[in-house]
Amino acid sequence: MTPQALTPEHFLANADHTLLAPPTTAAELEAFLVDAVALGVKRVCVSPSLLPVDKRGLEIVTVVGFPSGVHKAEVKAFEAAQAVRDGADEVDMVVNPGLVHAGDWAGVEAEVRAVREASSGKVLKVIIESASLTDEQIVGCCRASEAAGADFVKTSTGFNAAGGASVHAVKVMADTVGGRLGVKASGGIRDAETARQLWAAGATRFGVSATGAIVAGWGSTETAADGGY
Repeated sequence: MTPQALTPEHFLANADHTLLAPPTTAAELEAFLVDAVALGVKRVCVSPSLLPVDKRGLEIVTVVGFPSGVHKAEVKAFEAAQAVRDGADEVDMVVNPGLVHAGDWAGVEAEVRAVREASSGKVLKVIIESASLTDEQIVGCCRASEAAGADFVKTSTGFNAAGGASVHAVKVMADTVGGRLGVKASGGIRDAETARQLWAAGATRFGVSATGAIVAGWGSTETAADGGY
């Protein structure tokens, strides 16, 4: 099924407006939240150490096992449980890349399930770092995530040297989950044309820090600069 055309309004409704820079101060977080409300986004994604925050009507997304994914499953589960206690509405976990590259899909499924169980029913997204994977590894990650009860699979942290979201990876992910899970495209999305291409490929959510610049330049071919996410 061809998705409806992506409008600025629909983009904002499906964007996780993101602030994950490690040196973020309380003042920078406050300015970010003010900006998010002004933009009209529904969700913000912030580091777990910044929680809890004044939600101001926003849904709060946070990350666990971030950004490397090499934390033990028990640590990721603890992070997720603490984040929920601190007010997180959604959890984005980074899968262990060693398990992925070894093809240990039972191990991937087990750690996703551990975070699933610790997340108290909150929306769970699994970050797979698709730019560093083969198509077969992408498919394996998606299948393991679905088997473990995840709600979304997500392209990247935005911090991996291999890169962020690509149209090809999003299509592979979307074809694999077949609409049963959402697909969050994140990493390197800095202009409306990229967002539209990813949407057409099957993305259902975006992780973006250049949200305002993307919307402001919706009819332009110029690329917006952002903090790398």
